[in-house]
Amino acid sequence: MSKYQKICKKIAQLSPEVSVKEERGCIVLRGEVDSWETAVNAGKLAAKDAQYIGVVNDIRLKGFVEHPRLPLEHDASLDEMRPDVLIIGGGITGCAIARELSKWKLNTVLVEKGPDVAYGQSRANGGVVHVGINFSKHSQKHYYNIRGNSMYAELSKQLDVPFEQKGQVLLCCKKWERLLVGALKLHGKSMGIRGVCWLGREELLKHEPCAPDFVIGGMYMPTGGITSPMEMTAALAENASANGVRLFLNTAVLDMETKNGHIVSVDTNRGRLYPKLVINAAGVYSDKIAEMAGDRTFTIHPRRGTDIITDKKAGYMVKTSMEKSPFSILPYQNSQIPRGPLGRIKFMMNILHSNTKGIGLIHSIHGNMLIGPNAIETPDREDTATRREEVEEIIKVQQHVATDLKFSDIIAYFTGVRSATYEEDFVVRRGIFTDNIIEAAGIQSPGVTAAPAIAVDISKWAVEALSSNMAVKKNDSFDPVRHAPPRLAHMNEQERNALILKNPDYGVIICRCEEISKGEILDALNSPLCVPTLDGIKRRLRPGMGRCQGGFCSPLVMQIIAEHEGIPLSEVKKSSVESVVTFGETKGAAV
Repeated sequence: MSKYQKICKKIAQLSPEVSVKEERGCIVLRGEVDSWETAVNAGKLAAKDAQYIGVVNDIRLKGFVEHPRLPLEHDASLDEMRPDVLIIGGGITGCAIARELSKWKLNTVLVEKGPDVAYGQSRANGGVVHVGINFSKHSQKHYYNIRGNSMYAELSKQLDVPFEQKGQVLLCCKKWERLLVGALKLHGKSMGIRGVCWLGREELLKHEPCAPDFVIGGMYMPTGGITSPMEMTAALAENASANGVRLFLNTAVLDMETKNGHIVSVDTNRGRLYPKLVINAAGVYSDKIAEMAGDRTFTIHPRRGTDIITDKKAGYMVKTSMEKSPFSILPYQNSQIPRGPLGRIKFMMNILHSNTKGIGLIHSIHGNMLIGPNAIETPDREDTATRREEVEEIIKVQQHVATDLKFSDIIAYFTGVRSATYEEDFVVRRGIFTDNIIEAAGIQSPGVTAAPAIAVDISKWAVEALSSNMAVKKNDSFDPVRHAPPRLAHMNEQERNALILKNPDYGVIICRCEEISKGEILDALNSPLCVPTLDGIKRRLRPGMGRCQGGFCSPLVMQIIAEHEGIPLSEVKKSSVESVVTFGETKGAAV
């Protein structure tokens, strides 16, 4: 029986409603099923055979109709534009590519369908700069994670973005788990991960002083770090813009015209563009873009995850990025765990290469503790709803590690959707069936870590592709440095006083929780990438992210935006044009 026949047999057993075909080197699934779990499981079965380029899963869920959120704006502002490069997607990957391409004298345009950069999975992200111990040695995830991790210190310095490298910790609670750490240490060494070591309890407490009493030690990985994904994405975008890239928000790709394996034009809600080269960094919609371009060899099956944010007062409970060993955090019964050391090591390696790294505790770059995420398959690419029962379950699991954690410590929670492929790997490559597209797809975790390295390769391929038809020269005026505006929360009293003497607006505190001044808000509104909305300011500066969650500062921020933009207060939006905050005055003029 051939491998194809085996796949057909397995999927027929799973669901007779699903058809299986071999097309253009891919395994293609079609049909209609009653359960999304069935559709996902069929895709996973098909992905087990490495002889195919990828899995194209077009199984539909009965009764489900996809309704992507599209911008309300429609005009012809981009009509007839002819860029050398069109980047689709303003997440951290797309913005990193834009910055890298700005090192060349190219007419580069980036379009993002949301009202801001980092509006999709890049904003709903814990910001961990991963070590990569859990990725397959032969995967693109591993290749780009290792390279990206090594780039972060210098990149953060150039862009003036906060970055800490305090490491990652895997806690061990049972003596025999030390065998697993030994195996992982060898595994890490073979993958080029530096400094992986075992720490006994006393040494571990130097890194994690609040580790519970039952922890006997753990594996310490010093190359793990933490950043702010929103601040990093915005900084990449600002630096790209300062170096000549044009960014257009609220701009969605609706269709493409292709001819003989070549993209001729790209239709958007702002007009039709004629790019020489297209780069697909469209996140959860990257397979849809590849389909429009005639280059689809993969499928995104959305996977949502919820993260919980605590008050900064609870941030002391974790100092690194920390989780218990897989035997402690995953729902396995003792009878399911092999007894022999070799069997247990093999079992753990299988867990490490599973779909999720598990729920962990993260010390955020701003001092809060982040808890999560979980991993739930969903048919809806924009299913960012947060469920109470899932939040409660995440908290209960992590109270075993963060023993002081209380529900009252929680100040917020958010849900993001990851762009997982059935191969559980990135799709970073030149076009296979379309000659003027480059794919940067399936960029789920560790996408934040990998983005700078992905950008280097894609920029190189883009220059090579364009050089066949035009002279591509380096941008000699490229400036890699972006200076962040002043941040009062990071200054001592003397530095604050000196700043306020220069500009009294820095002495007007708008957000008490996060110590943010009027001057800082005006800086954001005067930046190269101005997004004059409540959420646009919140993502860049954090007003509204403290304990009161904007109860005090939101009206003040709105007033500053209205005055700066010269608009009525009722026209200031929370995020997009449809997210109305106020509808007008409730009282007329006094009689």
